[in-house]
Order: sequence, then structure tokens, then C-alpha cells
Amino acid sequence: MPIPSPDEKLAWIRLEPPTEEELRGLELLRPGDYEIGFQRTNDILDEALEVFQRSCRSSMGIAGDVMVALFTAQGDLVNAAAGTYLHAIIQPIIVKYIRKYYSENPGIAEGDVWCANDALYGGIHNPDVVCLVPIFYNGELIAWAGAANHTTETGAIEPGGMPVSATARFQEGLNLPPAKIGEKGQLRNDWLELFGAFGIRAPQMVITDLKARATAADRVRIRLVELAEREGKDWVVGLFRRMMNVAEEGARKRVRSWPDGKYRAVAFSDAVGTTQGLVRSAYLTLVKDGESLVFDFAGTSPENLSSYHAHVQAVVGHIANYVYSNVFYDLPISSATFAPMEFRIPRGTVLNPDDRAATSCSVMIATGAMSAAPNAFAKMMFSTQDWRRVTASASNAGNAMIIAGLTQWGLPFADMLAYSINTEGQGGRTTLKGMDSFGFPWCPFGRAPDVELMENEFPMLIPISQHWPDSCGHGKYRGGVGTVQVWVAHQAPAVFPMVFFAAIADNSKIQTPQGLFGGYAPCTVPGMAVRDADLVRRLKEDSGSVTLNFGELIKKGAINGVWENEFMGRAVRPYNNGDIMTFGFSAGGAGYGDPLEADPEAVAEDVRNRALSLSAANLIYRVAYDPETDVVDHVETDRLRTEERKQRLDLGKSFKKFTAEWSELRPPDAILAVYGEWPSAAPAQPVMRM
Repeated sequence: MPIPSPDEKLAWIRLEPPTEEELRGLELLRPGDYEIGFQRTNDILDEALEVFQRSCRSSMGIAGDVMVALFTAQGDLVNAAAGTYLHAIIQPIIVKYIRKYYSENPGIAEGDVWCANDALYGGIHNPDVVCLVPIFYNGELIAWAGAANHTTETGAIEPGGMPVSATARFQEGLNLPPAKIGEKGQLRNDWLELFGAFGIRAPQMVITDLKARATAADRVRIRLVELAEREGKDWVVGLFRRMMNVAEEGARKRVRSWPDGKYRAVAFSDAVGTTQGLVRSAYLTLVKDGESLVFDFAGTSPENLSSYHAHVQAVVGHIANYVYSNVFYDLPISSATFAPMEFRIPRGTVLNPDDRAATSCSVMIATGAMSAAPNAFAKMMFSTQDWRRVTASASNAGNAMIIAGLTQWGLPFADMLAYSINTEGQGGRTTLKGMDSFGFPWCPFGRAPDVELMENEFPMLIPISQHWPDSCGHGKYRGGVGTVQVWVAHQAPAVFPMVFFAAIADNSKIQTPQGLFGGYAPCTVPGMAVRDADLVRRLKEDSGSVTLNFGELIKKGAINGVWENEFMGRAVRPYNNGDIMTFGFSAGGAGYGDPLEADPEAVAEDVRNRALSLSAANLIYRVAYDPETDVVDHVETDRLRTEERKQRLDLGKSFKKFTAEWSELRPPDAILAVYGEWPSAAPAQPVMRM
């Protein structure tokens, strides 16, 4: 069968035209049926989501990086329970591929279970696996149900499913096109064996998550058949079309209310895989005309030899993370909400690479699109009735940290620990600071696991887990701060007394999210470790001599050992029992507005609560606060801020002079290896993959 082209996948995101059966079903709906029926689908999906998360084995699945969804018989998404919004985009593509190419051979039958994870066929990246079941009623296909989550093992060249060092798709482990892995309501043993073979570093996790997906999708199937029994098959089909009509009408109405124009946002990152260097991860021109939005990514950096690429549907999925969280927060999670949108993503860029490109770390490069969207939408929406929905970018750091080896119980494991990525800071808002450690921007409903559960599950000790002061982007309304933990290799069994660690990240030298309307970007994130650390020994012998405050813990002499301070993204390496594998950072959100406009009393409160340091309050917010007396000197604060504004004016220059000087600047060639031609980001050389 042919691999779907980027254009074909983007076309499958769009709604199919209504069928005669759907139009007849619309006529059966009585007043109130839509509202009741919509809520019934919510209840069905929420129940299945609860079953899903309780059945998962992977840390990401338990934490909520999941989606359960309902589709029409033609494959359009009708409603979903999430989890992560990424899967709202990819699953319709997979259903429509199955319908187009497999309807006759091997055929679509009642009791089937279909599965896919390959980004070429509609997925996000290898660890995100989807199970789909067709829903039949009296022998007629009336709908589909799907369940997707992130399982951290694919049999790639590195443990954890997201190999930082991969240079082509051939090194990423399992790449499964849509395939029928179950029949007559049963998963086939030969397919279970295949998944176990690819997940041999953590077979119990891979197989359990696979069964959890099938179970969750089947629960949706059971409940929808019950609904068809009560209300009639045509009523259900008509309800689905009505839900999509309402979602599309709501989306188009909202888009029409914004001013026409072009709105730009450019995002950068500082690495692709293990190669450090400047990357234009997204050059977004958002064109709004009437009730349509065109997302044009021309000018984004070219593809390269790394796993930091995203296929087109993954880019749209990352736009969905922001759109569903902020712009269309009150509309159904439906293919219909994307009806006003068109995406133009040039071939050969990091956001639309060659078919042979590695894409297992797509979620890292797609932070560019995810971070640019809030800034572009903010410019478009701020002057409208939706101004309160404007928000600065969340941290979008996605510092994914993976450990692997044998647990203290002697079981093989390879997992991405969900704590750090599920405690990132929210962006500053129009009238409020961002929430501290609010969650995972990819998965706003996710939750961080209990530290005790992490220690029980894996060979590790976590002596501190706390907010990370000053990790936010400062502003009139600062971004939420992130968190920091200390991960110590602990109780790895004698037969294998080490733990393997890797980090999928960038943002050690520049942050991709940018502040909004004068706000600051979040802080960068260092890669830190301590080999031969004496921390565990000292905790055992004299715990009172050890500070458990992060700021004090990283001062010279607080922990003896061989300190490592490097780029946050790190390929897999071993650590012995007692080594500090990493300081598990989650970044803060971007700031909103000028910090000099922040309420001085709110700044002082943040210092008291250890979200901000006293030095940040003094130097950035220019607030005269005395922690000894717990008093803000408002007169001195006004003087400091007036002085700061005067210094800004003294340093200022005309826009004409600034652009003339700026256009002559060029970064050192050493950091432009993966950027492309300067400044256009056009491809500088071909990329060869074998």
C-alpha cells in the first residue's frame, strides 16, 4: 500500500461531507436531544478514560498522557476525553487510511482491533501508539472508537522510545503502519509476541499498555451500542453529525470575530538531538481572512540528521494543544473545530521532512510551533472580546528524562518519568500570573506521580522535590514556576548495579517560548549530575547535616563528588548506585507584560513563597522589599522603576537605526550547522540517510 503523502494526511484532517444517512438522522433529533446526547458521549468517554488510565502500566499512561475518542463511520473525530490533545489530529488520519486501503483486504469486521504508531501513516512519534475498534450495529458500521497513549519503549537504539542519537527512521525501533492485531474481540498472540519482542527492555509495560488501549476502546464500543439500542442507530448517526455541525459553526463564528491580517511569530531552539546549534524551529505566518485561518511555516529550518523532526500532522497536533486549551476551550474536541484552518508546511523542513527521517523526538522540535501559536494568536485576539483568552506560552520545555535497567525487584524496565514534564509552569495571563507547576502543556489534564510511587517502582531515591525559584518568565504577570527534583540511582540489584539515564531536551542555552507584550522568556535548563556523590551516605549517617533546599544543595561543597554540568539533552549513559543521575528540572512559563508594571505586593508575596528570589525582585521587578521587616517600600520602588525606565530610553534607538544594525549581524558559523542558509534558513546542503 502507498505511504500517504503530507498533502493527503492534511486533507484527511478535514471533515468528510455528510452522508445521506447522517442527514436523515439529523431530522430525527428532537429539541434537547443534542444537549443530552452530547453529554452522553462525554460520559461514555470519561468512563473509558478512567478505565484506560487505571489499566496502564507506563508512567506516561498513568499520568494521563492519553486520549479516548469517538469517530464517525467515515473517520471524523466527533468527541474525545483527554489527556493530550495531540491524538485528536492523528487518529482520523489512521481511520481514513484503513477505510481507503484495507476495506476489502483484510477487510473491516466486527470485533477487529487495529493498531498503529508510525508517524508516516499519521502518528506523532513511535512511543504514541493508537488502538482503534470499528463499532457495528446489526452488522452495519456506524462509528469507530480509539484509545492512544505514550508507552516509553519501542526497541530503538536507545531505551525509552525517543532515541536522541537516531539519524534515520531505521534506528527508531517499531514503526507499525495501520495493522489488524485483533479479531473477534481478541488480541492475537502472534501480535502480542511481536510487541513483546520490540519492547523487550520493558515487555510487561508494552504489553499491558497495549491491552489497556484495546480495553478502553472496547468500553466505548459497548456503551455506544447500548446507546443505539435505546435511541436507535439513525439517532446516534444524526447526533454525531449535529455535534460536528455545532463545533464547526462555533469555530467559524469565533474566527470571524477577529480582525483580518497577517500575524507572525518566530521560534528558535538550541539543539537537534546531540548536535547543538541554532535552529529556527518555527517561522509562523498566521493569515486570517474572514472565517479562515492559514498557518504558513515557510522559512522554518531545513531537515537534518537527527530525530528532531515532525511530520505535518504532528505539527497540527501541537497547534491543537494550544487551540483546544485556550482558543476553542468551550467547543467539542472534534475534527470540525479545525474546519476553518489550512496548513502550509514546506517539504524538506524540520516540520515536513523526507520519509526516511527520524521523528521519534518530534515533540521536541514541534515546541517551535507550539510556542509560536500563543504569540501569533495573542496579536490577533487581544483587541477583541476574547482578550481574556490571551496567554503567554507555557514552558513547552518537554524535558523528557528516561531511566532504564533492572528494578530493585529484578524486572527489566525502560520508562520516561512523568514528574518533571507534568509540573511545568503555565504562561502568564492577561490578569493573573501563570499557575505554578500546572502540568504538562502537551497534556493539560495530566498529573505528576507521587514521589513515593516513583521510588517504589524504580531503583531511585528522590530526596528533594520542590518548586524551582526564578524558573518562570518574569512579567507584569509572571509565568508559573516549574519544579526541581534530585534523582539518585538507588538499590539497583547487585546483578546489574547501575541505572541508565538519558534526557530528550533542548533549551539549555536559549528557550523556545518567548514572553508576551514585554514579558520575559523562562530560564534555561542545565544538565547536571554528580558521580560518586556522598549524599546518600550523609543522609544515612547524619541527615541533619544535609540541606534539602535546592539553592543551598548546589552550592560548592554541599554535595561532594564529581560534578557534571552539560547540555540538558544527553544520550544514554550509566550511573552507579549513589550517583545523582540528574537534577530533574521542569521549566517555567513565559511572562506576560513588563515586569516594571507588576504589583509590588504580589512580587513580595512571591519572594515569601520562594517562587522568586530576592535578587529577582530587586533587579528585574525593581521592587524595594526588605524580607527582615516584610515591608515593601513603595516610594523607593517608584524611584527605582522611574530610574530603570529612564535607562531604557537612554539605551533606545530608532527602529530604522536598529534594523540597519541588526541586519548586518550574523551568528558564528559554528552554531549555524543545522540552521540552514543565513538568514533565510533555506537548505544549505542535501541530507543523506542510509
